Amino acid sequence: MGIRMAFLLLAVICLVSACQQEHKEKANPLHGHETHEETLSKAAVKAKLESEGYQLFEYVDEATGDTIIMQQYFIAFLKNGPDRSQSKEAADSLQILHLNHLSLMYELGHADISGPFGDDGEIRGITVYNTPTFEMADSLANADPMVKAGRLVIEMHPWWAAKGFSLR
Repeated sequence: MGIRMAFLLLAVICLVSACQQEHKEKANPLHGHETHEETLSKAAVKAKLESEGYQLFEYVDEATGDTIIMQQYFIAFLKNGPDRSQSKEAADSLQILHLNHLSLMYELGHADISGPFGDDGEIRGITVYNTPTFEMADSLANADPMVKAGRLVIEMHPWWAAKGFSLR
């Protein structure tokens, strides 16, 4: 359990560090922060996303008068799979491959956030995919080595969130 927890802890620290650094480097153009995209208007951002196949809608925040762009994302619930009988060594190896897969999804811009749940329930964790279609998110999620090995299964759901809002 020690080496597995060490790898998991290292991966979480790296992911959090990368998210924090990227957040500092790339503030959100949709919320008044300057970035390399600062010249893009909300209309340009919306047009770009729609041209790439993303599903969007807008609403006006009554309190601020701001127009908020809502984007459809896809949440993958990573659940216990039918084959969790791997040896400790095999499970540890799969965990490393799983974390590498999630890191790649993040680096390629296909996933915005991932993480395990803190209990030992059937749902082991989630990943929020930022893809234009359900099919693409589902395909990427099912390419995870843990899923391919049967240790996890994916339950995918569409989810709407304000474009550019961050966790606090």
